[in-house]
Amino acid sequence: MNTLHRTALLAAAGTALVLSLTACQGDGDANSASTSGSSVNVQSPSGKATDASGTTGSANSTGSDSTSGSTGSNIGGGSTKASGSSGSASSGEQASASTPVCTAGDVRITAATQDGPPYTHIVLTAKNTSRHSCRLAGFPHIQFLESHKQDVPAVAKSKPEAPVVLAAGDPAYALVKLSDGGREENNEPVTAFSVMLAGDPTVIAVTAPGSEGVAVDPAKALTGYWTPELRNGADDF
Repeated sequence: MNTLHRTALLAAAGTALVLSLTACQGDGDANSASTSGSSVNVQSPSGKATDASGTTGSANSTGSDSTSGSTGSNIGGGSTKASGSSGSASSGEQASASTPVCTAGDVRITAATQDGPPYTHIVLTAKNTSRHSCRLAGFPHIQFLESHKQDVPAVAKSKPEAPVVLAAGDPAYALVKLSDGGREENNEPVTAFSVMLAGDPTVIAVTAPGSEGVAVDPAKALTGYWTPELRNGADDF
Protein backbone atom coordinates (compact mmCIF):
# COMPACT_ATOMS: atom_id res chain seq x y z
CA MET A 1 0.00 0.00 0.00
CA ASN A 2 2.79 2.37 0.79
CA THR A 3 4.41 1.66 -2.54
CA LEU A 4 1.18 2.12 -4.48
CA HIS A 5 0.30 5.29 -2.58
CA ARG A 6 3.76 6.72 -3.21
CA THR A 7 3.55 5.90 -6.93
CA ALA A 8 0.15 7.63 -7.18
CA LEU A 9 1.49 10.75 -5.48
CA LEU A 10 4.50 10.89 -7.80
CA ALA A 11 2.23 10.53 -10.86
CA ALA A 12 -0.05 13.31 -9.64
CA ALA A 13 2.89 15.57 -8.95
CA GLY A 14 4.34 14.91 -12.41
CA THR A 15 1.02 15.76 -14.06
CA ALA A 16 0.76 19.02 -12.12
CA LEU A 17 4.33 19.93 -13.11
CA VAL A 18 3.59 19.32 -16.82
CA LEU A 19 0.42 21.46 -16.69
CA SER A 20 2.29 24.25 -14.92
CA LEU A 21 5.10 24.22 -17.49
CA THR A 22 2.57 24.23 -20.32
CA ALA A 23 0.74 27.20 -18.85
CA CYS A 24 3.99 29.12 -18.34
CA GLN A 25 5.05 28.43 -21.90
CA GLY A 26 1.66 29.67 -23.22
CA ASP A 27 1.95 32.86 -21.18
CA GLY A 28 5.43 33.40 -22.49
CA ASP A 29 4.28 33.04 -26.11
CA ALA A 30 1.40 35.46 -25.56
CA ASN A 31 3.67 38.01 -23.95
CA SER A 32 6.21 37.56 -26.71
CA ALA A 33 3.58 38.00 -29.41
CA SER A 34 2.15 41.08 -27.69
CA THR A 35 5.58 42.64 -27.31
CA SER A 36 6.49 41.87 -30.90
CA GLY A 37 3.23 43.29 -32.26
CA SER A 38 3.47 46.56 -30.34
CA SER A 39 7.06 47.16 -31.30
CA VAL A 40 6.55 46.81 -35.09
CA ASN A 41 5.90 50.32 -36.42
CA VAL A 42 5.97 51.74 -39.94
CA GLN A 43 6.31 55.29 -41.19
CA SER A 44 3.15 56.67 -42.75
CA PRO A 45 3.24 59.31 -45.54
CA SER A 46 2.36 61.94 -42.94
CA GLY A 47 5.57 61.17 -41.03
CA LYS A 48 3.82 59.67 -37.95
CA ALA A 49 4.59 56.17 -36.76
CA THR A 50 1.52 53.94 -37.00
CA ASP A 51 0.85 50.33 -36.08
CA ALA A 52 1.32 47.81 -38.84
CA SER A 53 -1.83 45.91 -37.91
CA GLY A 54 -4.05 48.00 -40.20
CA THR A 55 -3.78 51.63 -39.14
CA THR A 56 -1.18 52.33 -41.78
CA GLY A 57 -3.31 50.77 -44.48
CA SER A 58 -6.25 52.90 -43.42
CA ALA A 59 -4.15 56.07 -43.42
CA ASN A 60 -2.71 55.29 -46.85
CA SER A 61 -6.13 54.58 -48.23
CA THR A 62 -7.52 57.79 -46.84
CA GLY A 63 -4.59 59.81 -48.15
CA SER A 64 -4.91 58.25 -51.56
CA ASP A 65 -8.64 58.91 -51.73
CA SER A 66 -8.19 62.47 -50.52
CA THR A 67 -5.43 63.21 -53.01
CA SER A 68 -7.32 61.60 -55.84
CA GLY A 69 -10.52 63.44 -54.98
CA SER A 70 -8.77 66.79 -54.69
CA THR A 71 -6.90 66.35 -57.95
CA GLY A 72 -9.98 65.21 -59.76
CA SER A 73 -11.99 68.11 -58.42
CA ASN A 74 -9.36 70.64 -59.48
CA ILE A 75 -8.95 69.20 -62.91
CA GLY A 76 -12.66 68.94 -63.44
CA GLY A 77 -13.30 72.45 -62.16
CA GLY A 78 -10.52 73.93 -64.27
CA SER A 79 -11.62 72.10 -67.36
CA THR A 80 -15.25 73.11 -66.93
CA LYS A 81 -14.39 76.72 -66.26
CA ALA A 82 -12.02 76.96 -69.20
CA SER A 83 -14.59 75.36 -71.45
CA GLY A 84 -17.31 77.71 -70.26
CA SER A 85 -15.13 80.79 -70.71
CA SER A 86 -14.08 79.69 -74.16
CA GLY A 87 -17.68 79.09 -75.17
CA SER A 88 -18.79 82.44 -73.80
CA ALA A 89 -15.98 84.32 -75.54
CA SER A 90 -16.70 82.49 -78.79
CA SER A 91 -20.40 83.29 -78.54
CA GLY A 92 -19.62 86.93 -77.77
CA GLU A 93 -17.31 87.22 -80.77
CA GLN A 94 -19.87 85.62 -83.07
CA ALA A 95 -22.62 87.90 -81.76
CA SER A 96 -20.51 91.04 -82.21
CA ALA A 97 -19.36 89.96 -85.66
CA SER A 98 -22.97 89.71 -86.79
CA THR A 99 -23.85 93.10 -85.23
CA PRO A 100 -23.52 96.07 -87.60
CA VAL A 101 -20.94 98.75 -86.83
CA CYS A 102 -22.35 101.93 -85.28
CA THR A 103 -22.50 104.86 -87.68
CA ALA A 104 -22.90 108.58 -87.07
CA GLY A 105 -26.64 108.17 -87.59
CA ASP A 106 -26.88 105.55 -84.82
CA VAL A 107 -25.32 107.48 -81.93
CA ARG A 108 -25.34 110.89 -80.27
CA ILE A 109 -21.97 112.05 -78.88
CA THR A 110 -21.65 114.54 -76.03
CA ALA A 111 -18.71 115.78 -73.97
CA ALA A 112 -18.41 116.59 -70.25
CA THR A 113 -15.50 117.68 -68.08
CA GLN A 114 -14.00 115.22 -65.63
CA ASP A 115 -12.98 116.24 -62.09
CA GLY A 116 -12.37 119.88 -61.19
CA PRO A 117 -10.13 122.64 -62.52
CA PRO A 118 -7.75 122.63 -64.14
CA TYR A 119 -9.83 120.57 -66.53
CA THR A 120 -7.28 118.22 -68.03
CA HIS A 121 -9.73 115.49 -69.14
CA ILE A 122 -13.14 115.21 -70.70
CA VAL A 123 -15.41 112.20 -71.12
CA LEU A 124 -17.12 111.46 -74.40
CA THR A 125 -20.46 109.65 -74.23
CA ALA A 126 -21.82 107.88 -77.30
CA LYS A 127 -25.46 106.88 -76.80
CA ASN A 128 -27.18 104.51 -79.20
CA THR A 129 -30.23 106.48 -80.32
CA SER A 130 -31.28 103.95 -82.96
CA ARG A 131 -33.81 101.15 -82.54
CA HIS A 132 -31.29 98.38 -83.13
CA SER A 133 -28.05 97.12 -81.62
CA CYS A 134 -24.77 98.25 -83.11
CA ARG A 135 -21.07 97.63 -82.49
CA LEU A 136 -18.91 100.57 -81.45
CA ALA A 137 -15.47 99.67 -82.74
CA GLY A 138 -12.10 101.04 -81.77
CA PHE A 139 -11.73 104.57 -80.39
CA PRO A 140 -13.05 108.03 -81.33
CA HIS A 141 -11.02 109.73 -84.06
CA ILE A 142 -10.72 113.25 -82.68
CA GLN A 143 -9.36 116.46 -84.17
CA PHE A 144 -9.43 119.47 -81.85
CA LEU A 145 -7.86 122.18 -83.99
CA GLU A 146 -7.86 123.13 -87.64
CA SER A 147 -4.13 123.67 -87.39
CA HIS A 148 -3.58 120.04 -86.30
CA LYS A 149 -5.18 117.66 -88.76
CA GLN A 150 -3.82 114.45 -87.27
CA ASP A 151 -6.07 112.39 -85.01
CA VAL A 152 -5.47 112.39 -81.27
CA PRO A 153 -3.40 109.25 -80.42
CA ALA A 154 -5.16 106.37 -78.67
CA VAL A 155 -3.95 104.74 -75.43
CA ALA A 156 -3.52 101.00 -76.05
CA LYS A 157 -4.06 99.90 -72.43
CA SER A 158 -7.62 101.24 -72.49
CA LYS A 159 -8.70 98.83 -75.23
CA PRO A 160 -11.44 96.52 -73.86
CA GLU A 161 -11.08 92.75 -74.11
CA ALA A 162 -14.44 92.27 -75.83
CA PRO A 163 -16.06 94.33 -78.59
CA VAL A 164 -18.51 96.98 -77.37
CA VAL A 165 -22.03 96.12 -78.50
CA LEU A 166 -24.67 98.74 -77.70
CA ALA A 167 -28.31 97.82 -77.45
CA ALA A 168 -30.83 100.52 -78.29
CA GLY A 169 -30.48 103.29 -75.69
CA ASP A 170 -27.16 102.05 -74.24
CA PRO A 171 -24.15 104.38 -73.79
CA ALA A 172 -20.40 103.88 -74.18
CA TYR A 173 -17.62 106.11 -72.92
CA ALA A 174 -14.15 107.28 -73.89
CA LEU A 175 -11.80 109.25 -71.65
CA VAL A 176 -9.89 112.04 -73.44
CA LYS A 177 -6.87 113.90 -72.12
CA LEU A 178 -6.61 117.58 -73.08
CA SER A 179 -3.39 118.68 -71.38
CA ASP A 180 -1.19 118.31 -68.32
CA GLY A 181 -2.84 121.32 -66.67
CA GLY A 182 0.34 123.41 -66.53
CA ARG A 183 0.50 127.14 -67.15
CA GLU A 184 3.60 126.79 -69.28
CA GLU A 185 1.85 124.59 -71.83
CA ASN A 186 0.91 125.65 -75.32
CA ASN A 187 -2.80 125.43 -74.67
CA GLU A 188 -5.37 126.68 -77.15
CA PRO A 189 -9.05 127.33 -76.49
CA VAL A 190 -11.48 124.89 -78.11
CA THR A 191 -15.24 125.41 -78.18
CA ALA A 192 -16.06 122.62 -80.61
CA PHE A 193 -14.21 119.70 -82.19
CA SER A 194 -14.74 116.87 -84.65
CA VAL A 195 -15.17 113.16 -83.98
CA MET A 196 -15.38 110.26 -86.42
CA LEU A 197 -16.32 106.66 -85.63
CA ALA A 198 -14.27 103.71 -86.83
CA GLY A 199 -15.75 102.41 -90.06
CA ASP A 200 -17.67 105.61 -90.83
CA PRO A 201 -16.06 108.68 -92.52
CA THR A 202 -18.86 110.99 -91.37
CA VAL A 203 -17.60 113.93 -89.31
CA ILE A 204 -19.56 114.55 -86.09
CA ALA A 205 -19.35 118.04 -84.58
CA VAL A 206 -19.18 117.93 -80.78
CA THR A 207 -19.61 120.99 -78.56
CA ALA A 208 -16.93 121.37 -75.89
CA PRO A 209 -18.19 121.55 -72.31
CA GLY A 210 -18.24 124.84 -70.41
CA SER A 211 -19.30 128.30 -71.46
CA GLU A 212 -15.78 129.13 -72.64
CA GLY A 213 -14.86 125.70 -73.94
CA VAL A 214 -11.71 123.83 -72.94
CA ALA A 215 -7.96 124.40 -73.19
CA VAL A 216 -6.13 121.84 -75.32
CA ASP A 217 -2.42 121.17 -75.77
CA PRO A 218 -2.25 119.21 -79.05
CA ALA A 219 1.13 117.72 -78.05
CA LYS A 220 -0.33 116.22 -74.86
CA ALA A 221 -3.79 115.15 -76.05
CA LEU A 222 -4.70 111.43 -75.83
CA THR A 223 -7.87 109.38 -76.17
CA GLY A 224 -9.05 106.08 -74.75
CA TYR A 225 -11.03 103.35 -76.52
CA TRP A 226 -14.79 103.12 -76.34
CA THR A 227 -15.80 101.08 -73.30
CA PRO A 228 -19.14 100.24 -71.59
CA GLU A 229 -17.85 102.03 -68.46
CA LEU A 230 -14.78 103.93 -67.32
CA ARG A 231 -12.38 101.66 -65.43
CA ASN A 232 -9.78 102.55 -62.84
CA GLY A 233 -6.29 101.80 -64.06
CA ALA A 234 -6.99 101.05 -67.69
CA ASP A 235 -8.53 104.47 -68.25
CA ASP A 236 -6.12 106.47 -66.13
CA PHE A 237 -3.73 108.43 -68.34
